[in-house]
Amino acid sequence: MTAALLGGAPDPDGLRELPEDLSGRIGFVAATSEEAAAAHAELVQIYGDVPAEEAAVVVALGGDGAMLETQHRLLGRNIPVYGMNRGSVGFLMNPYRKEGLVERLQAAQAALLQPLRMRTTRSDGTVAEALAINEVSLLRETRQAAKIRILVDGKERMAELICDGILVATPAGSTAYNLSAHGPIIPLGTNLLAMTPISAFRPRRWRGALLPGNASVAFEILEGEKRPVAAVADYTEVRDIRRVEICEDARVRLTMLFDPDHGLPERILAEQFTV
Repeated sequence: MTAALLGGAPDPDGLRELPEDLSGRIGFVAATSEEAAAAHAELVQIYGDVPAEEAAVVVALGGDGAMLETQHRLLGRNIPVYGMNRGSVGFLMNPYRKEGLVERLQAAQAALLQPLRMRTTRSDGTVAEALAINEVSLLRETRQAAKIRILVDGKERMAELICDGILVATPAGSTAYNLSAHGPIIPLGTNLLAMTPISAFRPRRWRGALLPGNASVAFEILEGEKRPVAAVADYTEVRDIRRVEICEDARVRLTMLFDPDHGLPERILAEQFTV
């Protein structure tokens, strides 16, 4: 039995150029916070609104979660998303201003991203798939540490990792949960993935690995009945897993738009010098 939680149609065309005239072509989506809702009402009154799936460009209002949810919603549609921060951190967002939005959209720089595809097999044999823009993480479900076997491209690299969990992050996601777990920040365009343990107990000094972007990763859960583990792709969770397979999905491309003076590559680079 296979349950596809998230999918994405192949996107062979890559980046879609914005039309010169954006009148009636902008779609707005907002997080549920009062701040995001107020900004949504203000912008729709000024610029109008169309359904996100029919827009030439979508403006997401909120924090990084709003950006990720919008990208998941539009998977396979090749619609660029421009975020404006009405949340907290807003690493993936641009500053909020109601004036000059069309000009900002036309001048924006694009970051083209490829997500990770997670394929899980649960204890009952069911299979589920999901896409992750930031990371795929494995987390223990109970008080007992997880025991995980690690394979890369079909070859065993670690027979047993005892830990709270482990994650595989994209470059765009390397500044999120991966950084909090003391993983490396990866600049865009390096074609690398970060594999980072979460509170490793044995081997205690293992700090993870950098993998080629086309690597195929598999995690096998040891003693799964006694030490259950959940897998999470961004915000999609699958519990009681026995095996997780992760690889970059080259068929799906996502486009985020950023103001020219503060693009995503610059943000990722600057984050490495933040103390």
